[in-house]
Amino acid sequence: MKVIQDEQHDEERALYGLDGIQVLNCKFDGPADGESAMKEADNIEAKNCYFNLRYPFWHNDNVLVENCEMTELCRAAFWYSNNIQIKNTKMHGIKALRECSNIEILNCNVKSPEFGWDNENIIAKNSNFDAEYFMMRSKNIEFSNVHMTGKYSFQYIEDSVFTNCNFDTKDAFWHGKNILVKDCYVKGEYLAWYCENVTFENCTIEGTQPLCYCKNLKLINCKMINCDLSFEKSDVEAEITTEVDSIKNPKSGTIKVPSVKEIIMDDPNAKGEIITG
Repeated sequence: MKVIQDEQHDEERALYGLDGIQVLNCKFDGPADGESAMKEADNIEAKNCYFNLRYPFWHNDNVLVENCEMTELCRAAFWYSNNIQIKNTKMHGIKALRECSNIEILNCNVKSPEFGWDNENIIAKNSNFDAEYFMMRSKNIEFSNVHMTGKYSFQYIEDSVFTNCNFDTKDAFWHGKNILVKDCYVKGEYLAWYCENVTFENCTIEGTQPLCYCKNLKLINCKMINCDLSFEKSDVEAEITTEVDSIKNPKSGTIKVPSVKEIIMDDPNAKGEIITG
């Protein structure tokens, strides 16, 4: 591989179209304010680099980014690219990952609104995310030991698994399909409305009006904290280990719970069974 080391680039398309490069200890910054540093380049290793300009990785194949920093000015860092591995890196620019596939994110710190839209085959481990509209419309997501804060996360996602994660995010998992959330803490208002084939296993769920208008929803050995008006118009099978503030008009299925402060059944079409004790 060609080695590019200890250089600074601010020109437009500085390393455009190259194939087989190691970019070491370089800075992409400067008064020329050029975009798209490595657009349409393939087989790239970027290590210990500083990115302060827009769109560095577009239309790339086989990219390793390690121990790098992408600032708030590094907008839309990865778009339309495949086979991406990002390690020990800060990504702090908006829209950092979009329409990419085969992505691995390890030990990263991400602060990026609109992160992760329309991607496929994404693994994230031991990382922190702060985002709005996080991972929207992405498929085949596998997260473990991830901490996430923000709003409107995981909407319209499909075929995904989350284990040992901590999510503090309202309106999460709306319209999601075929999802397993296991051994996670999930806090936020209006959790998982309109979802389909979603299972929460050994989870703690906190927040108002969770899990409404769902199809084939399952809760296995879950805790619910400060959850009122739960399960409205949902098809649900649930085993809950804590008292629930209120349950309202479950459409069908069975909810097993130690106790409920208030049960609201004022819809003649609500046929769900609530078993207490």
